[in-house]
Amino acid sequence: MQKVQKQSINLISNLEKIVVNVGIGRFSAQPNFKEKILPELIKDVKQITGQYPAFCPAKQSVAGFKLREGTVVGLKVTLRGKRMEDFFNRLNKVVFPRIRDFRGISLQSMDSNGNLTVGMKEHTAFPEIVPELSKFDIGLEISFVSKEKNTEKAMDFFKKAGIPFKRK
Repeated sequence: MQKVQKQSINLISNLEKIVVNVGIGRFSAQPNFKEKILPELIKDVKQITGQYPAFCPAKQSVAGFKLREGTVVGLKVTLRGKRMEDFFNRLNKVVFPRIRDFRGISLQSMDSNGNLTVGMKEHTAFPEIVPELSKFDIGLEISFVSKEKNTEKAMDFFKKAGIPFKRK
């Protein structure tokens, strides 16, 4: 119990926030998007994160993509505090082991500011999502924003926190 408490205190002190992004632009051109598809996508993201997502509208119209300004093309959730900690632990202990052919996170996923960004092709790796009941496959981009602005210090923090990196 003591070790778990120490790790969570350390986690909160070095991790500022976790941002979960979902791109849904490909679904927005389908008929009945707002009535049928968007509520299902919101429900899945809400189950995964435990928080209602914010809408990310298109900033400008692009005729080649049949995209109108203001159309919802993404969902975003920012997690902080207890929800961030719970999501981080669930991701490390449950989700990463459930991903097919998972060999670790590439070291190139870390940017120069010490932030780590992980992409997932399937949201069905989360235990809250029942694959038989989920109507759509969506991909997630999960960004861990670290307070450490040095890449080496942030890398040490993520390794101590249990993030599985690829071996060289």
